[in-house]
Amino acid sequence: MEYLVCMPKKREKTLREMPENAKRTLFHLVNDIRETGPVRPEYSNYSKRGKERCHCHLAYGWVAVWRNENNSYVVEVEYVGSREKAPY
Repeated sequence: MEYLVCMPKKREKTLREMPENAKRTLFHLVNDIRETGPVRPEYSNYSKRGKERCHCHLAYGWVAVWRNENNSYVVEVEYVGSREKAPY
């Protein structure tokens, strides 16, 4: 069964500002989460932040943070942006 990956619309502006290599990594990350789940240790600087939250680096200075509540099949990418403003 595939996971449903959601991303807030307010991230569209951030996506336009991202370098191409970070965008490619983000799209690969979303596809990998969709196909096999939220645990992605093969990504750069991947780590779990508590029980439900994970993060990884997309490129130098760019990170993604996602949440998977109660081991459901819904994963929310709650932050994509600069490392300095990341919510962790």
